[in-house]
Amino acid sequence: MSETFKYLSPEWAAEGLKRLKAQIPAEKMHNVTTSMSNIYTNCPGGGERYLFIGTEQGMFTRVEVGEGEPPPAEFRIIGEYETFAKITRAEMGAQRAMMTGKLKLKGNMAKALKLAALADRMNKVLSTIPAEY
Repeated sequence: MSETFKYLSPEWAAEGLKRLKAQIPAEKMHNVTTSMSNIYTNCPGGGERYLFIGTEQGMFTRVEVGEGEPPPAEFRIIGEYETFAKITRAEMGAQRAMMTGKLKLKGNMAKALKLAALADRMNKVLSTIPAEY
């Protein structure tokens, strides 16, 4: 009997942080310190939302969601809610979304490419959260 979380709710974010910490050890994250803010446009009910993920030395330290301006981050990824939802449900790869223009990246592109496999790992874990979209 698993609980279902509303996608992008504070409870979903807390579950995401718990699962990321449990399933991806620092060495699998190559001990990287980074942060990203995913900016969701065209959200249900209108407006924009964000998902912020931060790591320090490969350990997940923050997973936050909210409305308005996100916390400052090394990377900002902007796209439509439905695109991010497909990525989180493991129906679309983040790299494919980026290459087809469905997502826009602001930040160091060379570093982003190096971290792409790590982002895929994170998305795979987040896709295991039972969620209501």
